[in-house]
Amino acid sequence: MKTARLAPYLFVFLWSTGFVGAKYGLPYADPFIFLSVRIFIAAGILFIAARFMHAQIVLTRSEISKSALIGLFLHAFYLGGVFFAISKGVSAGVAAVITSLQPVFVSILAVKVLGEKLRWSQFAGLVTGLIGVVLVLGPTFDSSVSTVGIAAVFVALLGSTTATLMQKKFGAGIPMLAGTAHQYLAAGVVLGVAAIATGGTRIDLTPKFAGAMIWLIFALSVGAVLLLLRLLNNGSAASVSSLFYLVPPATALEAYVLFGEKVNTQGFLGIGITALGVWLVIRRTN
Repeated sequence: MKTARLAPYLFVFLWSTGFVGAKYGLPYADPFIFLSVRIFIAAGILFIAARFMHAQIVLTRSEISKSALIGLFLHAFYLGGVFFAISKGVSAGVAAVITSLQPVFVSILAVKVLGEKLRWSQFAGLVTGLIGVVLVLGPTFDSSVSTVGIAAVFVALLGSTTATLMQKKFGAGIPMLAGTAHQYLAAGVVLGVAAIATGGTRIDLTPKFAGAMIWLIFALSVGAVLLLLRLLNNGSAASVSSLFYLVPPATALEAYVLFGEKVNTQGFLGIGITALGVWLVIRRTN
């Protein structure tokens, strides 16, 4: 029970480090080839893990199609959009704050698509969380930000929102390890084609790149993604998506520790407001 309660916060920590990992690794590789190699390796690890754990590996044609579609939105669109944006000069903080708008879209669409009910306290929490996120990272926006990069982050937002709704609607019945591996295979092919089509196939094998790749594979592509899918299978789309509000504040704190980027008073205020918003969304009511 205690482990289950900690799972959402472990997810937030792992997911937030993805922006840091991108910042470390992207100077040494083009974004689409970086992601394609990363998730192909992750797919192999998951297939091996499934066989080792005697989990179901062979999926039906329908399950493979659904997994591939989820993977296209969650990994090709979301990750591809974020990595491309950062490669164009968009800061990790700005990418984090835009993609953290996902709970608003998921919560609104889940009412119609999934038939979920949105309590007034949850609605208040979503608005509160959004205010907190803007307070934390609002000052990072300026006129020098790449327009193409910002557009790519909104593509990422669309991808993560769509994938969350798809996973909640028809992904729960698909074996998790094999299903996620097929997600990666489909997304890896799309990203690989995108890398070749854009001529972005550069990889410089430096220690920093290797460190970023290893962390992103095991902590993000294996750990965080499987944790996200499990949380979605066990909770409402709105409650799970609200956790994304905590990602920008976590990213800001990590950037302070790792890169010396300072968090001002407004930032700390925003972190507190964001935490309150998440609590309003995920708290249980009798």
